[in-house]
Amino acid sequence: MQYQISGKQIDIGEALQTHVRTELDDILSKYAGRPTDAHVIFSKSGHEFVCESIVHLSTGLTAQATGKANEIYAAFDSSGEKKDKQLDESDETAEVTVNAMIVAETDTTIPELSVGEAVMQMEIASAPVLVFRNEKHNGVNVVYRRDDGNIGWIDPRNSG
Repeated sequence: MQYQISGKQIDIGEALQTHVRTELDDILSKYAGRPTDAHVIFSKSGHEFVCESIVHLSTGLTAQATGKANEIYAAFDSSGEKKDKQLDESDETAEVTVNAMIVAETDTTIPELSVGEAVMQMEIASAPVLVFRNEKHNGVNVVYRRDDGNIGWIDPRNSG
């Protein structure tokens, strides 16, 4: 697995990097999907350290968690606990939904909207997600309701 461990305007020492690799390996070894890469970013927000971690699994699942604490190791541990719980829940869900039928929606129209209009349409329909063509560039975009209550927006043109 490839690791990218970095800090935003803070130095990340070798001991912390080793701790991150060891702990993530322990967490991820319990689950069926093989991890392909992990991105762990440390930053500071006021008096707290923040640890954002993203792990991509071979199953296509992406697990993302953020932890905050007064100490940098504790921020990572908080993030790791959340990731462990998230992967545990998705592992249980995967076992339950293995026999789910996939239904092709061949008659679905993808509307051409602005991002704001897409969010409005999603809210009106009480849908968790909306796929649309961005009227500015005609590319396929997605807006969705995040677990934290905010709206997420995916524009593949902006991926690196």
